[in-house]
Amino acid sequence: MNFGRVLTAMVTPFDAQGEVDYTATSNLIEHLITNGTDALVVAGTTGESPTLSTEEKLALFSYTVQEVNGRIPVIAGAGSNNTRESVALSKEAAARGVDAIMLVTPYYNKPSQEGMYQHFSTIAHEVDLPVMLYNVPGRTSCHLEPKTAIRLADEVDNIVAIKDASGDLDGIAEIIEQTREDFHLYSGDDGFTLPILSIGGAGVVSVSSHIVGQDMQKMIQAFEAGDVRTAAQIHRSILPVCHAMFSAPSPTPLKAVLNMNGVYVGEVRLPLVPLTDEERRELIKKVQFQMTWAS
Repeated sequence: MNFGRVLTAMVTPFDAQGEVDYTATSNLIEHLITNGTDALVVAGTTGESPTLSTEEKLALFSYTVQEVNGRIPVIAGAGSNNTRESVALSKEAAARGVDAIMLVTPYYNKPSQEGMYQHFSTIAHEVDLPVMLYNVPGRTSCHLEPKTAIRLADEVDNIVAIKDASGDLDGIAEIIEQTREDFHLYSGDDGFTLPILSIGGAGVVSVSSHIVGQDMQKMIQAFEAGDVRTAAQIHRSILPVCHAMFSAPSPTPLKAVLNMNGVYVGEVRLPLVPLTDEERRELIKKVQFQMTWAS
């Protein structure tokens, strides 16, 4: 399945009472599709998945599938550190019409490489959907080693992609080199998108694409056209925005920027907290441009 080049890990909009805001979700989906998003990841980390109930996740999957209406792929964040729970959620997500599922490495219980292989292969065998693995050791304290990712890609037909936020370019190159041609590696770190493209990556699963999605598309298009100089210039120009999105626990800065520019998504849920006034002032300094999509 072709997920595209710029995949957005979508925030979950909340209303003033902290409940999922579906009107705001519709507006956000339209904003993202208009501004360079090729596919949506729903209820991932950027979507504050640890604070969403299973019922909320399933309702979000259904609503997003309905709103997208086949225009772009919808990928459901169905991973956890509980294999049985992930199997159940993945099956329910499939029943609601999502196009693929994303499975994060099992956090906190820190399984062995064999444990991770069994975890991912067990879930993948239970659903008739493409599966994207997600390696983010900085959040999970659990690193999916290249050899295990390669084994999964080789032995489990519907494991078709990986989002890699390890920052290990050598390991990423190893995965790209030793997996089949139709297995795709996506950067899980906005700032690594161009370096990963340069060694054969497919694109990015992005946070900053909420804001600079069109710029990311232009950067990738320039790179693919052989205009490396222009691609590098765009990379450097958007890098401060990418860094600013993580100046406080994500997605707090991103939600603040969207709200300030007319794409209302509400605040974060506890245990995350809104930016302080000082953090907000610093964020505005870092994001010094007028967004053409602001209403």
